[in-house]
Amino acid sequence: MDRDTFRPGPLARVKLTPENELVFVRDLRHPPEKVWAALTDPDQLAEWAPFLADRDLGRTGDAVLSTVDGEQTHPAPARVLRADRPALLEYAWGDDLLRWELAPTGHGTTLTLRHRVGRPGLAPMTAAGWHLCLDVADRLLDGDPVGPIRGAEAKDFGWADLRDAYAERLGHD
Repeated sequence: MDRDTFRPGPLARVKLTPENELVFVRDLRHPPEKVWAALTDPDQLAEWAPFLADRDLGRTGDAVLSTVDGEQTHPAPARVLRADRPALLEYAWGDDLLRWELAPTGHGTTLTLRHRVGRPGLAPMTAAGWHLCLDVADRLLDGDPVGPIRGAEAKDFGWADLRDAYAERLGHD
């Protein structure tokens, strides 16, 4: 796909729990093993995730995830807590806890991301960011990569509209 014509897809199924856990659900057309590789392999993560990983995330232990915004990277410690291939990946990253659940379906994988956010007002922004990232990951898995969309650049690809739509869906301003 031509990067200039890339537009975000439909909103994902989302909810926010009383514990400030954003639950973000997407159906992907790819089998769990392929999705698992996109979630754990540093080379694939570099093509879609909001961070670069210093190692394969498919095993437990310490890691460094570096957010990227333009030419700047900001490393932060992370710890992979669970890596049950190809069904569950859980890691702590700064103050956040992310849990990726992969369930096979007849046509691919249902991916559920549970991302604990610091406060409810962050949920729409977080959902918008993951929405863009996972749209890019889906294209990568299709073999039609558009390249990562991270940091301030996300504003050029509909991030603000996504944030507002998720705020409405989640009942937040």
